[in-house]
Amino acid sequence: MSILACPSCGARNRVGPIERGTPQCARCKTMLPWLVEADSETFAAEVTSSVPVVVDLWAPWCGPCRMIAPVLEDLAGRHAGKVKVVKVNVDDEPALAARFDARSIPLLVVLDGGREIDRIVGALPRPALESRLAPVLT
Repeated sequence: MSILACPSCGARNRVGPIERGTPQCARCKTMLPWLVEADSETFAAEVTSSVPVVVDLWAPWCGPCRMIAPVLEDLAGRHAGKVKVVKVNVDDEPALAARFDARSIPLLVVLDGGREIDRIVGALPRPALESRLAPVLT
């Protein structure tokens, strides 16, 4: 269960994994930016989604990971209802890192319908990242 703040009215919304549809604010019905953290117990439920999922494999000590984090947060906000960002700390979840063969971080794995459709290694500048993700955001 994640707490997502509404960008419109500021209400805090409890949101669990949603297989169909996207989260909306309980108060004002605005689409919520969908950015959640996952671990090995919650990962499968979090990536089962009706919208494309960007899995961010990162670590707190990684400078490029910290640089791309606000870009992903902004992306989730500006494309609310069209994409979900799932953050996985590779230090805490080595099995998930191994599952995605994360040899370098940050690693963004784009899933659509549970199937990997793209893989982005390293911290791309905002315009390059949005260009690369454009096919799943439309």
